[in-house]
Amino acid sequence: MIDDIAKCPARGGITIFKGLAAAAFLCALPAPAFAMHISEGILPLSWALLWYAAALPFVIWGLRDLRRRSEEAPWFKPLVGLVGAAVFLISCMPIPVPSAGTCSHPCGTGIAAILIGPGLTTVVASIALTLQALFLAHGGITTLGANIVSMGVAGAWVGWGVFTAARRLGLPWIAAAFLAGMLSDWATYATTSLELAAALHGDGPFTTMFSLILLAFVPTQLPLGILEGFLCAGVLKFIRSRRPELLRTVPAGGAA
Repeated sequence: MIDDIAKCPARGGITIFKGLAAAAFLCALPAPAFAMHISEGILPLSWALLWYAAALPFVIWGLRDLRRRSEEAPWFKPLVGLVGAAVFLISCMPIPVPSAGTCSHPCGTGIAAILIGPGLTTVVASIALTLQALFLAHGGITTLGANIVSMGVAGAWVGWGVFTAARRLGLPWIAAAFLAGMLSDWATYATTSLELAAALHGDGPFTTMFSLILLAFVPTQLPLGILEGFLCAGVLKFIRSRRPELLRTVPAGGAA
């Protein structure tokens, strides 16, 4: 597979966008509209700008990592595109949480971080979130920075960190993948709760608002996180059995 991909490196530069655009078309079919991620207009402008500023360094670092790794292995950029399309589709499964001003949904950033690293996961999550905001009314432009931080930064780095730590501690790769998928999902929603509470607590205590929002997610996100753990482990098992060469960059011997 790698050899086949390597034969067409000139097309690798647009693979990410083509894959995500195709995923966007599929998800644009008529369906009930729910506001996923943090909805447009929920955050005050000052907080929206703050989260944009927080997300920007991670996106820039991820783009530099993409350029470096693509120069080393021409087949790598198409792989990033495929992972990005998967993140887009996985995160297009909304379960409304009206009391929190957002939705619960699986994220896919745990398995993405295992396969391509946390920096590049931030990049593909940013592209997926932008397409969803522009074409599917999921999330929003003003809240894009906050959504990148919660899903593309917190979810990616927690998933990658948990998998790496678990493997170094000697856990089987399938258990490490399960923990990475589950905890990356929960980290995304803990961060979303923090973002909403920080901006909306007003004169009331931040901790009270944070606890209320976090609890609003529990009925949907607790089982979703567990399901995403199984999904992450299942995807890694499939790739390990069919295309183990794609796992050469997985941390701490994930392909062993």
